[in-house]
Amino acid sequence: MSSNRVAWLSPNDPADAFPPIDTALREPNGLLAAGGDLSTGRLLYAYRTGIFPWYDEGQPLLWWSPDPRCILRKGDFHVARRLRRYLRATSAEVRFNTAFGDVIQACAGPRRSEQGTWITPDMIAAYERLHRDGWAHSIEVWNDGVLVGGLYGLAIGRAFFGESMFSLEANASKIAMLVLANLLDSDDFGIVDCQVLSNHLLTLGAQIVPRSKFASILGPLCEPAIAFENWPSAAITAYELSP
Repeated sequence: MSSNRVAWLSPNDPADAFPPIDTALREPNGLLAAGGDLSTGRLLYAYRTGIFPWYDEGQPLLWWSPDPRCILRKGDFHVARRLRRYLRATSAEVRFNTAFGDVIQACAGPRRSEQGTWITPDMIAAYERLHRDGWAHSIEVWNDGVLVGGLYGLAIGRAFFGESMFSLEANASKIAMLVLANLLDSDDFGIVDCQVLSNHLLTLGAQIVPRSKFASILGPLCEPAIAFENWPSAAITAYELSP
């Protein structure tokens, strides 16, 4: 169900003050609430209940839970032949959480809207705080010592919530996604939330599911709501990722 009204949150409201996700608007798809703040407690509650913030500079803080939802699950990721050839030939390597600030800054461009950037200074500060506290992570692709691509997101329990990715070289962001796919295949994660549907994600194997199904999958994976720490301790060469 949905209504034509959006709930307004106060920064003083408790972290769990969001309305039920099935009350989100159909147009714009998934708009659930406005206001509140980007405190760690509110963000963690939002993500594990299927809600995320997304707003342009100058807008109020907006919270979304779109229907359907774009996700990646075990066995979904499609490794195209061109990517296979690239993995065997490149000298690139993957590192984890060594340059979170650089990754989020590189991602801070128009991604979900045509005007401005949705990764505002307040968003950057909030996610850097989440990173320091062990909740937000970066998967980085390096080539000859230069950061050429990667992604960042949150990990709660066995769920990874992808926020944004960038690529300065062909296939760099796909390599970062392949690492997430490998973590799915090894059951470290049970789902990767891709949030908003895109043709690019569909070509990589992502699927769309009804929001209600997404919520039912997500709940058990986020319990207990603990930080994920099982990242590889050393860099991985792209060649090692070749199927």
